[in-house]
Amino acid sequence: MSIWEVILAFVVVVLMLVALLANVLVLMCFLYSADIRKQVPGLFILNLTFCNLLMTVSNMPLTLAGIIYKSQPGGDQICHIVGFLETFLTTNSMLSMAALSIDRWIAVVFPLSYHSKMRYRDAALILSYTWLHSVSFPIVAASLSWVGFHHLYASCTLYNKRPEDRTQFVIFTGVFHTLSFLLSLIVLCFTYLKVLKVARFHCKRIDVITMQTLVLLVDIHPSVRERCLEEQKRRRQRATKKISTFIGTFILCFAPYVITRLLELSSVVHINSHWGIISKCLAYSKVVSDPFVYSLLRHQYKKTWKDIINKILKRSSINSSALTSESHNRNILQLNE
Repeated sequence: MSIWEVILAFVVVVLMLVALLANVLVLMCFLYSADIRKQVPGLFILNLTFCNLLMTVSNMPLTLAGIIYKSQPGGDQICHIVGFLETFLTTNSMLSMAALSIDRWIAVVFPLSYHSKMRYRDAALILSYTWLHSVSFPIVAASLSWVGFHHLYASCTLYNKRPEDRTQFVIFTGVFHTLSFLLSLIVLCFTYLKVLKVARFHCKRIDVITMQTLVLLVDIHPSVRERCLEEQKRRRQRATKKISTFIGTFILCFAPYVITRLLELSSVVHINSHWGIISKCLAYSKVVSDPFVYSLLRHQYKKTWKDIINKILKRSSINSSALTSESHNRNILQLNE
C-alpha cells in the first residue's frame, strides 16, 4: 500500500467510527425522548439515521477492504447486495434531507396551518414515496447487471462492464443523478431560501422594535445597549449560518462524487483512482455530518443525550456506592469474627 492508500484507509476507519457513534446516539435520543417521537420531523430523521447506520455497517467496511486489498472483497453475490444498498441508501438519504427541508418550509412559511398540512399520515406518505423512488433505480440496475465492484472508487456500486450497454448506462446514470442529487438540491435551495426570507423579515421587525425601545430608554446603560445590538447581529446571522450549513454540506459531500460519476462516463476525461476514492469518502462524510447538522446540535437533542449520559453515570455511581457499602459491611463482619 502507498502512503495515499494508508491515509485513505485511515480516513474511512475514522468516518466509520464517528458515523456509528453519532447515528447510534441519535437513535438512542429518539427512543429515549417521547417529545422527539411525537414530532413529525422525527420520522424523517429516523429514516435518515437508519440509512446512515446501514451505510456505515455495510458499504464503508467493504470500501475499506477494497482500498486495502485493491480487489473485490467477498463474492459477486455480496458485492451485488452491497452495490444495491449503496444506490438505495444514497438516494433515500438525499430525499430524506429534501423531506426535512419541506417540513421546515411549511413550519416557517405556513405556521398556522402546519399541523393540518404536515401530519403523521402526510409524513408516512412522503416516506413511502422516498422508499419507492429510492428502490426503483437499484432494481433496474440489478436487473441489467449494472452493479459490481468499481476499482476507481474501491466500492461495490453502479458499474457497467459491457461496452455494448454503454449508451443505455450513460442515460440511466444521467437520469439517476438528475432525479436524486439534482432534484434534492433544487428542493433544498427552494425551501430553505424561502425559510431564510421569512426569517430575515422577522429579524427586521424585531430590530425595529428593539431600536424603538432603545431610543425610548434614554437612561439605559451603554453596555446593555451594546449587548442588544450584538444580539441583533447574531440573530441575523443565525438563520443564514444554519441554512448555509444545510445546503453547503449537501453540495460539499455529494457534488464531487456525482460530478466524478458523470465525468467518468466520458472517454475523454481520465480520473485518478485516488481522486475517485476521495470523492467516495466525501460522500461518506455526509453520513458523519447528518447527525450533527440535523439532530445532535439542536437544543432538544442536546438535552436528551445529556439526560441519557447523566442517567448512565448516576446508575454507575449508585452501583459503585452500593458495591463499596457492601464491601465495607463485609470487612466489618470479618473484623467482628
